[in-house]
Formats: sequence, C-alpha cells, structure tokens
Amino acid sequence: MKNLGFPYYLTHYLNIFLPGQKGLKTNSILSYRDTFVLLLKFCQDYKGIKIEKLSLDCLSRKLIEEFLAWLEFEKGCGASTRNQRLTALRSFFRYLQIEAPEYLLLCQSVIAIDNKKHAKPIVNYLSYEGIKTILEQPDVSTISGRRDLVLLEILYDTAARVQELCDITVADIRLAIPATIKLTGKREKTRYVPLSSPVISLLRQYLHENRLDSQATKSRPLFTNRSNQVLTRGGISYILKKYSDQARLVSPEHIPNFITPHCLRHSKAMHLLQSGANLIYIRDFLGHESIETTQIYAKADPEMKRKALVTTFDNRLPANMPSWIDDPDLLKRLMSLGKTY
Repeated sequence: MKNLGFPYYLTHYLNIFLPGQKGLKTNSILSYRDTFVLLLKFCQDYKGIKIEKLSLDCLSRKLIEEFLAWLEFEKGCGASTRNQRLTALRSFFRYLQIEAPEYLLLCQSVIAIDNKKHAKPIVNYLSYEGIKTILEQPDVSTISGRRDLVLLEILYDTAARVQELCDITVADIRLAIPATIKLTGKREKTRYVPLSSPVISLLRQYLHENRLDSQATKSRPLFTNRSNQVLTRGGISYILKKYSDQARLVSPEHIPNFITPHCLRHSKAMHLLQSGANLIYIRDFLGHESIETTQIYAKADPEMKRKALVTTFDNRLPANMPSWIDDPDLLKRLMSLGKTY
C-alpha cells in the first residue's frame, strides 16, 4: 500500500472525513484544526522538525505527550483544554488506523493516552433576579434594543447554545400552538423546544417589525447585525456583556463579574430543576445525549440538597436527651476510648 503521508491524511481528515462522515459543523472542525496548528508549531519551534519534513513516523506517543505537556506548562492551558486537544488527536488517530493500518500500533499507543484528571468546574448560573435584571436593560424604544431583548429572551427561554442561536432561521420558528423553535446542535442533531407565552408575543412583534413574517423570508437568519449579516458568536457575547455590565450597576449582588452566553443556558436548566422539572425532561430540553451530563445541575444546587435533607429527616433522637454538661466524667471516658487500640 502506498504511504500517502501525513499532509494527505490530515487534509483528508479535516476537509472530507470530519464534515462528510462525522457530520461536524464548521466551528467544531475549526477547533480540531487549531489543535493541529498548535501541534505543527510545537514540532517546528520546539522539536526542530520542519513542517514540510513532518511525517507520520515522527508522531510518536512520546512526542504527543511532550506536546500535551507543552500546552500545559508553556502555553498555560488548563487540564480541560489539554484534554480537548487530546480528544482531537485521538479522533485523528482513530481515523488513521483505518486509512493506514500499517500505523495501527502507533495509532493505538496515542489513543491509549489518558485524559488528565481535574476538578469539574462549578456550574455558573444566575438567579431569577439576575436574569430579570439583565432582561430589563435593553432600550425597547430603539430597533436594536428590541432585537437585543428578543435575542436574550430566546437565549434564556430555550437554553440554546450560542452557535444554535446563531443558526436559527425564520423557518425554524413555529408560532402556532404548540409554539416551538427548532435548534440544531452538535453533529446536526435537532430538537424542538417549546416557547413561553411572553417570548411568543415578542417574536410575533419582532418578525412583523423586521418584515420576516412572509414565506419569502423563511430562509433568512433570525438575528442579523447592522450590516444585515448573520449575527456571530462574538456578536452575541458582546450583546450579553453590554447588558450584564449595565445590570451589574443596578444589582451587583446578582450579577457576577464574568458572564458568557452559556451561563444563561445553565441558568435555565437550574431554574427548571428548582421548579420541580424531571431530569429526563431537562436532558431532552438541553439536547444532552446522556442523563449523566444533566445531573451536574442536581449536584450544583446546595439549597436543593438542604431541602432534600429537611424533607427526609427522621428524628431518631430520644425525646428527653440527658445533658452532657451534668456528666463530668464524660470527656474522660471518651478520651480513654482511644487507649484500647
């Protein structure tokens, strides 16, 4: 079998395999690509291997482990980022072991590299008061302010990922009962999320004002910028930061210093859980593949744990407990227990 070399396999992997066979979206592919950009930079600048000379034989397990260490200690990446880069590398070597089985041993050795254990991040979410304060900030007397209010309402109400929000088209909106919005998530998986009555009303006004309520506009993006281009992830983050900064001045105790669009997704999930929604429903609402992913919300709320303890508390103590203060020999007896071992 002809050895086509590392450049061929990497190009085929990024341009054909990931979008064509794995069905990954552009942003996911770019993340995988960035892993290999860093790997190439590491090989050239720190290992002295020119990019044009880099071959599959160079990509030993030892080199990959050195690359992962470089990410941590030279680039300052956390364990989570290091593990994400390793996931991309494992994916490539799983692809390679099929395309070039003569490198099976190499592939298996890289695939066997373990993730680095690290503490799971605390779920960052806002209280109802925090969400309410942010949603009160857009100036609804302006067109841009009304757009921003609808955008933030949908971001929270549907618990959409930021890329899912970017990808919404007018055709994805159904305002007839039951009103829903179609979200397209990772690996092109779609889910239909119900809309609340206030959001339905806002969407009707928004679509009418922006002339998006005709059949001819069904393929247009729901949210656009001033240049009439689809709103980007960065644009949505900018909008949220703008209003969260304003909200922090009004209610600093409810607005943390750093908020991302994903924080609103976490907030919706927590509020559903606190209102008594079943974890299975929340899993489907969020588009999680596994209930284990959704369980992080149940673990993150100390108030829910306290209520569960209060609800299930069984008073097993005697009604008339004797006072320990009246027993001067109690401490002496307790201290003597350890002397028997």
